[in-house]
Amino acid sequence: MTKTGKYFVSIRTGITGVLAIMAIACNQSHVNVTASEKLKVDSIKVFVLSADSARKSIVLPGELMAYEHAEVRAKIQGYVLRLSADIGSRVHKGQVLALINAPEINTHLLELNEKVKAAEARYHSSKDYYDRLFIASHSDGVVAPLELQKVRNLMLADSSEFNASVLAAKSYKQVGNYLAVIAPYSGIITKRNVVEGSFVGNPTDKPLFELENDVTLRLQVAVPEIYTSAILLNNTGELTTRSMPGKKIKAILVRKSGRIVNETRSETWEFEVPNGSGEFKAGSYADVKLSFLREGQSLTVPVTAVVTTQERKFVIRVVSGSTQWVDVRTGFNMGDKQEIYGELQAGDILVAKATEELKAGTKIVTKL
Repeated sequence: MTKTGKYFVSIRTGITGVLAIMAIACNQSHVNVTASEKLKVDSIKVFVLSADSARKSIVLPGELMAYEHAEVRAKIQGYVLRLSADIGSRVHKGQVLALINAPEINTHLLELNEKVKAAEARYHSSKDYYDRLFIASHSDGVVAPLELQKVRNLMLADSSEFNASVLAAKSYKQVGNYLAVIAPYSGIITKRNVVEGSFVGNPTDKPLFELENDVTLRLQVAVPEIYTSAILLNNTGELTTRSMPGKKIKAILVRKSGRIVNETRSETWEFEVPNGSGEFKAGSYADVKLSFLREGQSLTVPVTAVVTTQERKFVIRVVSGSTQWVDVRTGFNMGDKQEIYGELQAGDILVAKATEELKAGTKIVTKL
């Protein structure tokens, strides 16, 4: 019995020791967790919000277009007698590009000229008769007033017919000038659709030539909506093309469309690119570097200070050691910096690395 009793005492003592060891371990673990949590709270870094100039450089795709583009057509029907230009030809304003053969025009013009002569003869005859009657009417009883008025009206009608025939002849003579197809401006022929002997002049026919003025090119760039109200530095962009990637050219901004396109949420900006040497080709794609400056001062923060969730975007402000969530709208993203707008002001204390886990109303110890 004694041995058995000692045995039970030993077991009881052992259990008591184990429980004591477990309690000490739990207390030590609790102490470590509390210390870790305290260390975590103490290590939260913050910064003082300040206003600064927001600058952003981006590269956008653009398209080079001819400054002017025209489809040169024949204004009258006929056959191409001669071509004086071909694809790739450099032409000047007023230069003859083609001659049209339409013999019936000359025949009809001769007919109109003869009608002019006949109308002129009738007019002179009726005018001469009226002049003689007018002189005779000064003697009483020689010419009746009604007869004189009738002759006068006939003279006026012949005069109007003569003037109308002259105008018709001049108008058709102008049509004869269309036998020569001329260039409306200087440029380069980019397409030719006819050969000598082709019948031209139908409204549904392809144009004889396509002419482009490429001395100056238009560069169109779709600028995202966020940048449309910003200042473009120096009012210029820097472009490179796929054909000449090592050459950078300055392009001057000359006009904006003034409308945001719904599909792309962008505004079309148009630049002018000098191309006197003809090295750039209309229709080419270009990469355009644009540098923007926000007018006035903006609030900028590290990108890690902005928390983005499905419901909101916010930063965490610290007031009297307590956290507050402040909703913001974002502007320029400048790599490691982010432009923000919200109910904030310079001098506010914000958490440098904000997360959803740091709830509003949490008491923290800050570290600048």
